[in-house]
Amino acid sequence: MFYLFLAVLSSSAIALIFKYSENNNMNRFAITSMNYVVAFSTSLIIILSNIKNFSFENKSLDPIIHNLINNIKFNEFTSFVWAIIIGSIAGVFFFLSFFLYQKSIRENGVGLSGAFGKLGILIPMIFSIIFWKEYPNTIQTVGISFAIFAIIFVNIPFKKEKIKFNYLLILLFLFGGMAEFSNKIFQNYSFTKYKEIFLFFVFFSAFLISIYFTLKKPKEVQKRDIITGILVGIPNYFSSFFLIMALDYVKTSVAFPIFSSGSILFINLGGILIFKEYPSKKDWVAISITILALILMNIRA
Repeated sequence: MFYLFLAVLSSSAIALIFKYSENNNMNRFAITSMNYVVAFSTSLIIILSNIKNFSFENKSLDPIIHNLINNIKFNEFTSFVWAIIIGSIAGVFFFLSFFLYQKSIRENGVGLSGAFGKLGILIPMIFSIIFWKEYPNTIQTVGISFAIFAIIFVNIPFKKEKIKFNYLLILLFLFGGMAEFSNKIFQNYSFTKYKEIFLFFVFFSAFLISIYFTLKKPKEVQKRDIITGILVGIPNYFSSFFLIMALDYVKTSVAFPIFSSGSILFINLGGILIFKEYPSKKDWVAISITILALILMNIRA
């Protein structure tokens, strides 16, 4: 449970550091770039320390399309190549979700943005039903219904408000979900021992996109942007690390609901105590529905 607590703290820290950077009008692209420098450097160190695991007796490629259609796992060499391909593509989604996360925190608040960031797990669940016939149980179906309702609820006007489509939250949900789905795509067809290869290319390709915009934008990169980016990169990496460690001691059906709902609660608590950001009644309802949806979607009967 201690590792799970550290995972929740790490995940919450990312949002709260973003809140601080947005309040101080820092350079988003520079922060994102440094975050990915920390992430891909850590992955590279782990790869180099386990370099002996990446030798191949058979260097023939599986028929990729055939295996994808028939849901057949790749051989080791194809798994390695697949990790590079999917990791490079996934980096685009990771970059976009991180950038939108920062932007949404400024416009929608840290609490609601954190909730919708976690809600992205709905995307891989839907695609898993379509592609791999992984049907949810009754409780998960109820959770999916709550998740969809939460998305609709946020965009419903109250009183005499005009209909306002909250595109930032929707895009955060969609691209965050596609980032989650890329993990599923990798896991479903490749050997898990190439996870670090996959992560390295995720973080490195996201870094290349981010550094391009950092250099292109006229906004000056300051020392505080670099430091903040490093501070984001550390919990960003360790939130996944501690969650994986926690799964050795806590059942998946318990760990994921606690991780998702706990992160949202800590983010909101931090927003209130540190930044005096109090969600509106409508936001509280949306956040509560999202927490309930996440708990139900992660219960495996």
